[in-house]
Amino acid sequence: MTDVSKTVSKTSGRDGSTVRVAIDVGPLHGARTGIGNGVAWTVDALGARGDVDLAPYVTSLRAKVSAPTRRLPLPAAAALRLWARRSAPSMDRWLGDVDVVHGTNYVVPPSSRPRLVSVYDCWFLDHPEDAVADVRLAAEVLRRNIADGASVVTSSDATSLRVRELLGTDRVTTVLLGPPSTDAPAAALDGSATVPAATASPVGLPDLGGQPFILSLGTIERRKNVPALVAAFGRLASEHETVRLVVAGAVGNDLDAVSRAIQRLSPTVAERVVRTGPVDSATKSWLLRHARALAYPSLDEGFGFPILEAQQVGTPVVASTAGSIPQVAGSAALLSPPRDTEALAANLYWILTSDEMHAKLVRRGRANVARFSWDDTADALAAVYRRLTETHD
Repeated sequence: MTDVSKTVSKTSGRDGSTVRVAIDVGPLHGARTGIGNGVAWTVDALGARGDVDLAPYVTSLRAKVSAPTRRLPLPAAAALRLWARRSAPSMDRWLGDVDVVHGTNYVVPPSSRPRLVSVYDCWFLDHPEDAVADVRLAAEVLRRNIADGASVVTSSDATSLRVRELLGTDRVTTVLLGPPSTDAPAAALDGSATVPAATASPVGLPDLGGQPFILSLGTIERRKNVPALVAAFGRLASEHETVRLVVAGAVGNDLDAVSRAIQRLSPTVAERVVRTGPVDSATKSWLLRHARALAYPSLDEGFGFPILEAQQVGTPVVASTAGSIPQVAGSAALLSPPRDTEALAANLYWILTSDEMHAKLVRRGRANVARFSWDDTADALAAVYRRLTETHD
């Protein structure tokens, strides 16, 4: 886990060339999500710079924090209700003497300073019926942030376009994130060596019988489009007698639809669908390394770390054309429209049966990952911070 105190100490001491940024590190507390990982790696990269001085803050009364992290004196839910109002009071007193305030998780507190808010995807704006109450309230706060002059940073051009359309602002900048942290040796990532990996499946993972499998990785929510993947797998399984589908991820709002999709398969095919529930990092790593392909048919994505995680370890990706996926996957994935199950099944069959295509996507995937850098992310964010500071009245 990111040690914020160590990160900030690298850039302590302000001068005329340093931008002091109050940055929301709330996503680092509690269960780690993709956003939490992205914020952690962003904080690490910014903390290595000499021109950005981070002043971390959280909006939580339960999170355990220590200096230099500041705690805003409100529970998160109460803060959302307050910040959605037109005349919400400024949080400057608790944020400290800063040049910019960066809300890293869809909302940013009221402040007299220039404000920047990170938006990863717009699914909750397009589909409020899928959002829980707190997320719908966060959407209200985000709209209030925009109306009050906050700028937006996204992690893909697709999300930037959607923000402009849905929120009516041109104050939007795309800053691509870096690659997921990996403990794999660098030699294995550039194709010059093979990573020895344990062949025995981790404890608690159902026996896959040594057969090839397609991996679905992520929370079982509607945005991930898992029922379409199950339907595509049904078509694939009719052509390939041993392939399995492994669905790994925490329970979300699409569990019932996934169960119904599995029930529609023939009994012998349904037996080849393995649902693991949430998996730990070791199990996730094993699954990624041993899968024939990662299937990622999302209806929307703000970035998509699993795509790069798969490519890092030499696993091809079969995905949709939704959201950020084409930009992040580049030419290193087989893509199809998210609701075209026939095309998805065809791409899965191609990667399952063609060693030539498999090897080509492995090579392209490793090259694709090299396009992403946390140093580049930090460079781009620092430029945004400086521009906001220089243009602030």
